[in-house]
Amino acid sequence: MSDKSLSSWKNTLIDYVRSGEPDLTNRQMALLMLVYLDQGPHTVRGLARALNVSKPVVTRALNRLGSLGYLRRQRDDTDKRNIFVARTTEGADFLAEFGHFLAGESLSEPVARRAHA
Repeated sequence: MSDKSLSSWKNTLIDYVRSGEPDLTNRQMALLMLVYLDQGPHTVRGLARALNVSKPVVTRALNRLGSLGYLRRQRDDTDKRNIFVARTTEGADFLAEFGHFLAGESLSEPVARRAHA
């Protein structure tokens, strides 16, 4: 990775931290992006395989993302043993905001604050 790329990533992270948005781990962010950017349906088993981590690791990350409203669990109507991981409006808004940081666009207020104004 070049110095320019690292500098850009550093600035993105600094803007993100300053935004007041929830502080997600790399694992949580990777999980969120997998669900939103890769075609579903998504299951805990499939997400664990994609990240090369255990199912309990994915479950812990899903618990946090679910408490923030970024993802939700949804039972499979055809097989009650299966749980799908579904997108939410809040999660889409969060990733849109993060996309602005990646594009180098500093926004004055996080999405959550603008939505409640």
